[in-house]
Amino acid sequence: MAKELNEDTGFKVSIKTLAGIAVAIATVVGMWFALQADIQEAKELPKPPEPEVTRMEFDMKDQIVRQTIMTTQEDVKELKEDMDRIEEKIDQLR
Repeated sequence: MAKELNEDTGFKVSIKTLAGIAVAIATVVGMWFALQADIQEAKELPKPPEPEVTRMEFDMKDQIVRQTIMTTQEDVKELKEDMDRIEEKIDQLR
């Protein structure tokens, strides 16, 4: 037997349920206004300045990179020489 919804239909809601719904609505509304205030504050903050890389800074970094490459190249040459010597010693031991 299906019930019809009409103007005579009623339902019961406890005061506890109504209080819970009111608290939930108040929480959501409060969070909404707090979020809007934070957004407005963020809009008013000054933008950070664009980082400027000066020519001198670029040249210094370039020089450091080139120096590192040259140092690595020298280290590789030394390692190759050491490997050659180790190989010769191994060959002599055989």
